[in-house]
Amino acid sequence: MCAMDMDKENHTMVTEFILSGLTNSPQMKIMCFVVFLAMYLIILLGNLGIIVLIKIDPRLHTPMYFFLSHLSFLDLSYSSAVTPKMLVNFLAEKNSISYPGCIAQMFFFVLSGSTECLLLAMMAYDRYVAIYNPLLYMVLMSPRVCAQLVASSYLIGFVNAMIQTISTFRLSFCNSNVINHFFCDIPPLLELSCSNTHINAKVLSICAIFLGIFTSVEILVSYSFIVSTIMQIHSTKGKLKAFSTCASHLTAITIFYGTTVFMYLRPSSSYSMDQDKWASVFYTVVIPMLNPLIYSLRNKDVTVALRRILQWKIFYM
Repeated sequence: MCAMDMDKENHTMVTEFILSGLTNSPQMKIMCFVVFLAMYLIILLGNLGIIVLIKIDPRLHTPMYFFLSHLSFLDLSYSSAVTPKMLVNFLAEKNSISYPGCIAQMFFFVLSGSTECLLLAMMAYDRYVAIYNPLLYMVLMSPRVCAQLVASSYLIGFVNAMIQTISTFRLSFCNSNVINHFFCDIPPLLELSCSNTHINAKVLSICAIFLGIFTSVEILVSYSFIVSTIMQIHSTKGKLKAFSTCASHLTAITIFYGTTVFMYLRPSSSYSMDQDKWASVFYTVVIPMLNPLIYSLRNKDVTVALRRILQWKIFYM
């Protein structure tokens, strides 16, 4: 039998993967289940709450909150691609995931994560237009322009997810089906494969660098103009107000990009799967939980809208 036939045969032998998870201790699994369940409920309530609040309050029908609603949707999406299965595996005797399930999990996780990376850059551009040219803000950031920016983010994220998923699952998994992770991420699957993964590693690095450089440059340029414009404001109160409109976005960018760079743009010599597991917890659970808090607690419009809705409900009870 030729080598190609052997590869195909070995590739089809795997019908499911075993996820090693975060811990093997039964007591720790129970504790992790309770903690991560609580965090996931906060993710659901926080992100769905922001989406609904922006939808029902006409005062929040602006470009900034249009982008924010999609950010909440993406946070909810990539956390939901991973967290429910992780919670089930904390209680299950066998931490398995089917082969198609692994493909779907990776695809939707990469799609949501890539799109969020691009969306954060689009939000930086939105803040630049709002501060640099406030009189033409609603013209330059018309509903059509906003829809096109968001659609392009989803399109690029979809293409990246297709490339990464197809290139990963064309590999053979013949020696073991145990993934040293709690979900189907690209690095542990490349480590598991018995095929030559050199090209896959290059593709992953190129896509990560492209997304990272493109979005980072766009964010840096936008904020350079923003800072330059703010420094020209004579009023201290005006400067603080302008900075406050960017504070939530800057916080979200710092957290998201810091974790992403650690995961995907490190030298291979510093690669550690145990470190990556906890870093992955941060960006699959912690960041989607923090973003609604960052944008609601630091955003006067959101808190006022929420207070208005609560008062309306109490009044009509």
